[in-house]
This record gives sequence, structure tokens and C-alpha cells, in this order.
Amino acid sequence: MDRGMSRAPRRASAKRKAVDWDGRKKVNLALQGGGSHGAFTWGVLDMILEDGRLDIEAITGTSAGAMNAAVYAEGYLENGREGARARLESFWSQVSSESAMQPWQRKLFETVLKPWGFDGSPAYLMMDFVTHYASPYDFNPLDMNPLRDVLRKMIDFQKVRACEHIKIFVAATNVRTGKIAIFNREQLTADHIMASACLPNLFRAVEIDGTPYWDGGFMGNPALFPLFYETACPDVVIVQVNPTERLETPRTARDIQDRVNEISFNSSLMREMRAVEFVQRLVDSGQLPKEKYMRVFAHRIDGAEPLKSFTAASKFDSSWATLTTLRDIGRAAAKAWLDKNYDNVGARDTIDLRTEFM
Repeated sequence: MDRGMSRAPRRASAKRKAVDWDGRKKVNLALQGGGSHGAFTWGVLDMILEDGRLDIEAITGTSAGAMNAAVYAEGYLENGREGARARLESFWSQVSSESAMQPWQRKLFETVLKPWGFDGSPAYLMMDFVTHYASPYDFNPLDMNPLRDVLRKMIDFQKVRACEHIKIFVAATNVRTGKIAIFNREQLTADHIMASACLPNLFRAVEIDGTPYWDGGFMGNPALFPLFYETACPDVVIVQVNPTERLETPRTARDIQDRVNEISFNSSLMREMRAVEFVQRLVDSGQLPKEKYMRVFAHRIDGAEPLKSFTAASKFDSSWATLTTLRDIGRAAAKAWLDKNYDNVGARDTIDLRTEFM
């Protein structure tokens, strides 16, 4: 269903519960999209599952964030936390294997004989050129998308829909109306995930029930408001992979375009976080009743800073070496956040929203 973005964080109808029956603290996760940089989020999830002190009530995700959420649910249904960890590793391994067959991936001989970075690969440069001057309806008339095959092969969506342990919300952008569309776990198919990850310069719009959809990052990266309406958990942990701030001024055409994309895909998150901060102040001051409005506790596991050294082109680099490097960075970031902030979960914010988003 399509929903607006301006709603305030109301308290969910279920009773607010910060601690599970087995003593784990409950959190909701908000997972950004970012192509191969979603492997950072894989690492975050892997560490949270290994650490064992948090229980995830809901995940809202876009693009790669939506994929991680679906794979998590399937694995959890099969074998709990260890099942989720195993399925996430298997999924990203398969992504790497399938992508190795695509023309923009660097082949071994290129790596050895021509020491350019991924940005300089002739195949990648050709792809970048074509997608700026031609429509996917022209250069991809058969609508080929290897990701579709990976999703259908690697994810049993019947199991995802059956995993009642967790709520999932996936964002896409309705091409016709320009509004955000939110799909919940009970609806999910490969097409819904494809819609959430559909970059319009690379792939044709994904049609679901006759409606075309593009990448959810345009309107919700990720969408936070479903967590406020559909869950009872006040703690939201944002896993951010797109840098909000860069100190250097981009000067080349590619750097300018990359920065425009970063700003665009962070804009919806910044709008929602400003709304959250505004409602927080009203609730704290007593101007809004706590009985009707949830006092959200905001947290962030920040991949933006460690991922600044990775170029925008690396979002297309699905080599196993790159994915596991990103995973390890994600694991380290999650461990550092847990060690520093676990005691604050359920009690207070661990990110200053006014400083970060106002």
C-alpha cells in the first residue's frame, strides 16, 4: 500500500515491551540500501545474532536492506539465530558467484595485468556510459536481471512469509504517483524485493498488479514510519551505509554525480529523523500525550564513515574479497556499538538527532 511520509510516531496498539521473555532487549532495525555495500549490513546482522543480547522485533529495509531482511527471516525460521547467520552468508556468497559472470566484474587476468581500480575497469566505464545515454528499455530489451534469478534461487519466500518471529517492511517507489509503497512480510515475493532495488537507469520498472515501481531509496531509505505504527518497540537502530557528510567538494563529473546520488538517497531518512526529533521534543515537554505517541529512542550503527573510502562504483563490485571485507567492517562497527551503547537500549537515544539531522 502507498503511504505518506509526514505522520508522527504514534504508539502502536500493542503494549510497549522493551525486554523479551528471555531477557533480551528488543529493537527494530532500519536497513539502508546501497548495492554491494549491503554486505556491511550483513556483517552488522551477523554480529547482533552472534552477540545474542538483542532480539529484533521488526526490520524495515530498502534495496539491499530488504534483501538482508528477507534472508534473515528465512534463515531464522529454519534454525533460529544460527540459521539466519548461515543463510546470510550463503546468500552473499551466491550473489558473488552469480555476479562474477557479469561483464562489469573484474576478471582475474585484469586484476593481475592491469592495476586499475574497479572504477577504471573498461567494462564498468562502458556500463556507466551506456546507462547515462540510453534507457534500459533500449539496451536491455529482454529485461535480463541476474539479481532476479539469485532471489528466486536463494530465497524461499514462502518461508519468509511464514516467519512470524519478525515483522518486515520493504519500501519501493510508485512510479506513477511518486509516493512510497510499503510491502509487509506477508506479501513478499521476489518481485517486491526487485521493486525495492530497481534502479531506473539500469532496469525496467518492476510491475506488481499492474503498477510500476522503482527503487525505494527515492522515497524511503529506509522508511521508518511503519515501525512507529506497526510495532510496540521504541528503539530504532538505523544501519546507515550512505555517507551523510563529505568535507571535500566534488569536482569531476563522476564525483559530482556520486555525491548527488548520496544526497538523494539520504534525503528521505533526514526528513523522517527531523520529524522524529520534533515529536520527541513535544512528548518530552508534555505537549503530546505519551499514551498516544511513542517516545522513540534513536540509535545508529554508522557505516558511512568507514565506507567513505569505498567509491560509488564499488557498489557494483560483488567480488567475494570485497563483500567479506565489507562484512568484517560491519561486524566491527556493530560490536563497537553494542559494547558502548547496549545499556542505553530501552532508556535513551544514543544519537543526537538535532546535531546530526537538523
